[in-house]
Amino acid sequence: MDQLLNKVIFITGGASGIGLACAEAYIREGATVFIMDVNERALYKALDHFGGSHEGIPGDVSKPADVKAAFDAIKQYYGRLDAIHNNAAIAHPSKPVDETEEDEWDALMSINLKSLFWTTKYGIDLLKASKGCILNTSSMAGDIGQSLHAAYTATKGGINALTKSMALDYAQYGIRVNAVSPAGVWTPLLKQWAAEQPDPGSIEKYLNDIHALGYCPEGDVVADAAVFLLSDAARFVTGCIMPVSGGAELGYRR
Repeated sequence: MDQLLNKVIFITGGASGIGLACAEAYIREGATVFIMDVNERALYKALDHFGGSHEGIPGDVSKPADVKAAFDAIKQYYGRLDAIHNNAAIAHPSKPVDETEEDEWDALMSINLKSLFWTTKYGIDLLKASKGCILNTSSMAGDIGQSLHAAYTATKGGINALTKSMALDYAQYGIRVNAVSPAGVWTPLLKQWAAEQPDPGSIEKYLNDIHALGYCPEGDVVADAAVFLLSDAARFVTGCIMPVSGGAELGYRR
């Protein structure tokens, strides 16, 4: 399996959840991964599991100095880069706008959305040199909305719009920009969201039922789509917000 053979891929939030599933899939397909994650313990556990030439750095994607340090390390270790996967995110709080505190709003915007600004600022020259790719982890909530999750859905809607604009801006350099858009996926973030709901005990059935295919998946389904979008098989795909949603957004199911 070599869809990503010899590619160097930088992924944020790659030590758990969807990010970890994607990093594992990239490695299986022949890539070398460089992970940035705010959870230092999880980061080094993942790197120890991966072994080989895979590297990483602890850091906060909302802090430009941390992001710059990641790209400086990538240049030092590899001297090149083929893809940036902007995956790091938080989901807290689960509230309507008027109940959201300013610091909660700012944290969501800084981590989920503004982080794309920093990774592009510091990584675009490497991608121009390789005619590489950018992949963003979005959410179906950013397209169709979600109750009691206003600030989070706003960040994901922003990612969708930004993905399309970046695809247009960087096409002239041969750089493709896409996003994956899951509905529910069992990750630590989703488990945190579920625990914050008025009736946490009913959430598993709810999450199974909202997907037309009848179950809430693990991160591997997103990872498989991410591999495709970063591979040469998707060489003429850009500006795409790819649903990986089990049909959650379709029809009048609920």
